[in-house]
Amino acid sequence: MGYGHDGAPSVFMKGPSTVIGPGDNIVLPPRSMSTHVEYEAELPVIIGRTARFVSAAAAGDYILGYTCANDVSARDLQRGDPHPTRGKGFDTFCPVGPWIETELDPIAGVRLRCSVNGTLRQDASTADMTYDVPFLIEYLTGFATLHPGDLILTGSPGGTEPLHPGDRIDIDIDGIGTLTNSVVSDERS
Repeated sequence: MGYGHDGAPSVFMKGPSTVIGPGDNIVLPPRSMSTHVEYEAELPVIIGRTARFVSAAAAGDYILGYTCANDVSARDLQRGDPHPTRGKGFDTFCPVGPWIETELDPIAGVRLRCSVNGTLRQDASTADMTYDVPFLIEYLTGFATLHPGDLILTGSPGGTEPLHPGDRIDIDIDGIGTLTNSVVSDERS
């Protein structure tokens, strides 16, 4: 999540075809479509029951748990589009896993790390998130109904760089585990 023009979160949606699991390949788009794709380690919140007009104080009642995610993004497309959906919406652009952790408190500060080919690229604490989870649930349910299984990705720290075929990305969140995916080229490239 980024900042909107009024200081509120900038939101976008990723379709079901973006979601892949641990060990699945992130497929880079054909080079004719995008030449600059980056990783973004994020903590996703998994909604456990239908949520509409939920207050921040009641947000915990609607959370099933947390996992790891990679908000893969085609930066070159984001720069040219008025909205980030196309640059973030390619198939395989939302790896999620390895499982759902129900006993996590991101407000207390949980360490999130991302390594590419064994080199640490992102290292941050959820205590430093711009918008905490209860705020995000209140904000989003103010205009959209969230359903069981919906994910809210909570934003990524700095340190993102381009991905290349053959790269291996490990996203590790304390108390959850590690999500690992490799990068391949689209066969049409």
